[in-house]
Amino acid sequence: MQNNNNQKPSKLRAFLSSDTFKGLLPVIGLVVIVIVMNILTQGKILTAKRLRLLLSQVYYPMIVATGVFFVMTLGSIDFTEGSTLGLASIVISKLSFYSIPLAIVGGILTGAAIGAINGFFHVKFKLQSFIITICTMYLFRGVCAYMTTESAVPASAAIKALDLNWLKITITVAVLLIAWFLFRFTRIGYDVKAVGAGETAARFSGVKTDRVKFLVFVAAGALTGLAAFVNVIKVGSITATAGNQLETQILISLVLGGLPITGGAKVRFSNIIVGTLMYTVLNNGLVMMGFESQTQQLIKGIIFLLFVALTIDRKALKVIK
Repeated sequence: MQNNNNQKPSKLRAFLSSDTFKGLLPVIGLVVIVIVMNILTQGKILTAKRLRLLLSQVYYPMIVATGVFFVMTLGSIDFTEGSTLGLASIVISKLSFYSIPLAIVGGILTGAAIGAINGFFHVKFKLQSFIITICTMYLFRGVCAYMTTESAVPASAAIKALDLNWLKITITVAVLLIAWFLFRFTRIGYDVKAVGAGETAARFSGVKTDRVKFLVFVAAGALTGLAAFVNVIKVGSITATAGNQLETQILISLVLGGLPITGGAKVRFSNIIVGTLMYTVLNNGLVMMGFESQTQQLIKGIIFLLFVALTIDRKALKVIK
């Protein structure tokens, strides 16, 4: 009997420390947060009106998070999403007076160009991604501020008329499906995970690591440019604060979704969806409860630290590339 009693706790400890349980933690966390927020807001967060508002806040962050997901799978990080979204939104707004397709292409190319700059300096000069992207974050945030100094940059009435839920859902779902297919069923997903797991080993196994990293940064920037289009049709005009703190929101969302900050083979595509939904529900719940912004940041910071502590792979811990 004593041996059986000893075996049960050991099995429980083994399960709690297993990758299976850690993979379930984000989903459990999402369910818990929804239940807790629904109780604390007296059921208001799950009303039809509030759910529509929650969805409207999910579209463009989820598109951006998809690109950053691939960057973080490499074991890298990107702090330029906010400034990229702001600058691409300005380009889209200005071009929308000439042609909507031209505006969309212009936004995507703007994001891709910023991603190419990040990728070039990261790969060519072998500098850590967080150093490069912090520098370019301030650079392009300054450009956004300069271009919106006198007044907000308005978009055309034609592009604002595209603020349709079915259109935003279609764009978001299309991005997720394409990214999921590439991640799960093509060489791209294998290469990205291989670089994150170990760049030297990946290089010796035939992966062209520099090209993979450069293209991932370009793709992440392009997706942020596409997300800027969804942002423009929602807000209608762009100010200097466009995309402010978006990079923090995306980082927290992905980590809450269970994405290991070290990247590698243990990432799951579901990290994008679960994390973005969790952050949105948490953020809206705290607002509905009347907390001041400082208190909201404190609560989100505590939850963020808890998830990092629970999900980080200490065996693979290393400096971010």
